[in-house]
Amino acid sequence: QVQVVESGGGLVQAGGSLRLSCVVSGRTFTSTAVGWFRQAPGKEREFVAAINWSGGSTSYADSVKGRFTISRDNAKNTEYLQMNSLKPEDTAVYYCAADSRPWRLGLTAKEYGYWGQGTQVTVSS
Repeated sequence: QVQVVESGGGLVQAGGSLRLSCVVSGRTFTSTAVGWFRQAPGKEREFVAAINWSGGSTSYADSVKGRFTISRDNAKNTEYLQMNSLKPEDTAVYYCAADSRPWRLGLTAKEYGYWGQGTQVTVSS
């Protein structure tokens, strides 16, 4: 049974930073690609960033490019989303997702088979 657990959300002022963490357990961590999605109230879940099994390939949504950085520490089975220069429009529930095809950088939610419970990020103006 694969489990995905996010942590690190919270309340921050505009311009501030947060780092989200995601731990994937139940299968070899390097056998998964990982992605982050977010969902604001009344909006559809949207892609934020993705990273392949080695960390050698990444992808970002245009709205976060240059502000967010996705990375992973395979020794710790943990993947990170460093979020800088946060804006009020970044406010959402952030979800970590795992894909059992480790070479992929999935850009849509349907490409991921395992999801965490989500962590709230609130950016005040």
